[in-house]
Amino acid sequence: MTKFIDAAVDRTTMYRLVLYYLGSLLAAAFVLGFFRLIPADPTALAFSTVLIVAVCWVSNLAFAQVFKTPANAESAYITALIIALIMNPVVATDMPGVGGLICASVWAIASKFILAIGRKHIFNPAAIGVALTALLLGQPATWWVGGAPILLPLVLAGGLLIGRKLQRFDLIAAFLIANLAVVAATAGPGGIVSSLGEALMHSPIFFLAFAMLTEPATAPQARWPRLAFGVLVGVLAAPSIHFGGVYLTPELALLVGNAFAFLVSPKGKYALTLTRIEHTANATYDFVFRPDRKLKFRSGQYLEWTLGVKHPDNRGNRRSFTVASAPTEDEVRLGVKFYPEASAFKRSLAAMQPGDKIYAAQPAGNFVLPRDSRAKLAFIAGGIGITPFRSMLQHLLDRGERREVVLLYGNAMIADIAYTDVIERAQRELGVKTVYAVAAEPVAAAGMHQGFIDAELIRREVPDFRERTFYVSGPHAMVVLFKQVLREMGVASFRIKTDFFPGLA
Repeated sequence: MTKFIDAAVDRTTMYRLVLYYLGSLLAAAFVLGFFRLIPADPTALAFSTVLIVAVCWVSNLAFAQVFKTPANAESAYITALIIALIMNPVVATDMPGVGGLICASVWAIASKFILAIGRKHIFNPAAIGVALTALLLGQPATWWVGGAPILLPLVLAGGLLIGRKLQRFDLIAAFLIANLAVVAATAGPGGIVSSLGEALMHSPIFFLAFAMLTEPATAPQARWPRLAFGVLVGVLAAPSIHFGGVYLTPELALLVGNAFAFLVSPKGKYALTLTRIEHTANATYDFVFRPDRKLKFRSGQYLEWTLGVKHPDNRGNRRSFTVASAPTEDEVRLGVKFYPEASAFKRSLAAMQPGDKIYAAQPAGNFVLPRDSRAKLAFIAGGIGITPFRSMLQHLLDRGERREVVLLYGNAMIADIAYTDVIERAQRELGVKTVYAVAAEPVAAAGMHQGFIDAELIRREVPDFRERTFYVSGPHAMVVLFKQVLREMGVASFRIKTDFFPGLA
């Protein structure tokens, strides 16, 4: 069952998964409303949802035109559905209510463009939209989705899929533990059980955690800042927390956390101009860009890339890709393998010409070299999974830094092998041992293995494997397989690092 779920989640982009989650909640609420099992009136809910989605869509297109940046329709839809789930539904004749929904929607989308520094928005759009509506119009969010216990199983089931996709259970746990700890600590004598029950069954903490707290654009990506962010929002979102006569709402707690996240995270988006495209292997190309300012990242990290796609498919116009270049290089490389029936994003990428721009943000990921240069390492790469290792090896070459590294690089054909220039330099100048595994054609050259990378090959080429830290990068199924293989070989789990980025699909 777990493998089936992982396979389904892996085929779905992060944005699309969140859209399915929010849409399912609204559809369930609409049906339950007919049976009066939730307080939301189905007619008002349908009208409000259509209104909010329309306003967010139009606003997103308008602001994208004004600020001359690619419009991400999926992001606007996600914002719209969150607002629909936390603002009180209204009917068409309720003009003040209609005005409140319109203002919340416009302000939410506007915040992504106006309340931004270096093209990076600071606050969760839905949170800032409903907070301004409460402050300026006196129409606060009711968070009705959290007040309907009958929706809780769906909130949890979909939320757990999002947590698994993003691999952010540490953030979610930090938030929930901090929030419930404050609830328990501030409960009256003998009221701890009832207060915790109320928080778990009738509060918006789970929806806030899954749908809004985990938004990658406004949450820290590094582990310890991420945990601190979760604790901060969890504490402030507790219903008993107040400053004087001002009690914090969930959206205000999240906005404070967003401000903290911005302070401790890399600032701004990068505008990158294409300079050239290099053919690196069979159906594999490096897109080489000139950034508008020096890109700050660590070798092995990924970026979220946004491209203006005229007719996006169901995978949208954003992707997370590992940076193939090293921090020591002036140019930024994006290594991409093209398959038949490529997505609209990849087709648009392939159509780029020198001078065209793409935008990138949020350098993130823990798939980086250890600080201790004496650590013994083993790299296992499958296909295009070689990109983070190209970044690492180039960085070591530029620094003249020798490390104990063995690289096992698997492909179907010899023609699929990429970055041989960097790999061979690393062999000559740094002593990096490299074994190419070729599965679909015979090989006879030294340093090449006929077949797949497997436990036998690892034992033969890396005899001290129990002493090494393994880095595994490639297709999701391959990464999962090698985690199991290495554990069965006796490699400690803390010595196995896998490449991960949330946009994988």
